[in-house]
Amino acid sequence: MAIDIENMTKRFGTKTAVRDLTLHVEPGEIYVFVGPNGAGKTTTIKVITGLLRPTSGTVRVAGHDVHAGGTEARRLISYVPDQPFLYDKLSGREFLLFIARMYGMDPAATGERINQLAERFGTTDYLDDLAESYSHGMRQRVVISAAILHDPRVFVIDAPMVGLDPRSTRLVKDVLREMAAGGVCVFISTHTLSIAEEVAHRIGIIDRGNLVAEGTVDELRSRAHTDGRLEDIFLTITRHHAAGQATVADRPA
Repeated sequence: MAIDIENMTKRFGTKTAVRDLTLHVEPGEIYVFVGPNGAGKTTTIKVITGLLRPTSGTVRVAGHDVHAGGTEARRLISYVPDQPFLYDKLSGREFLLFIARMYGMDPAATGERINQLAERFGTTDYLDDLAESYSHGMRQRVVISAAILHDPRVFVIDAPMVGLDPRSTRLVKDVLREMAAGGVCVFISTHTLSIAEEVAHRIGIIDRGNLVAEGTVDELRSRAHTDGRLEDIFLTITRHHAAGQATVADRPA
């Protein structure tokens, strides 16, 4: 199992951000996590990547406990947040070299790997410019290049298409599919339901910290009793979940 979450709960004081989450993602699978704002998507991602500790439950990446065996887990995982970060006073190439050194990559092979990625992502013409001059789309391309530089086995990306033009969006979708075809587990959080419908092998719908539905698009259609697109499925399932919670809350103690 590439990502293995068992009964994970994350609380912040009295607020429960994620409740008793169990989720499994296989190598070579593109799993897309969707939900309303504040549903628990980013909290889940931060627990998977080791940035937050779960309040209870276990989280494993490629068999390694993310916290007890965090060093080994981090060697196998890459994470791209929703706001791509670069050091403004480094060029894109300098940033990629820095990342390569962090992962202990062979210096002799690093330059060739960077050039391959620059050609793949169309960044060759500006890779030696300072990052402070980059547009959002340019930053996103360099950050994704950095994330896959060391050939991770688990790739986690939050809101990958935000701010990208149609050509860059198509490129990122192609790269995600290629990674999955090569056996990488790809875990995506997004609000863009059309992208989720297009690239996902399976989709998980989280609402108010609960995983309320999971499956292929066809399986989710069957559950929602609709022939519509993912937007219709999503709205139906989250509406029913919200109504169920309201019913429970209205019951007398």
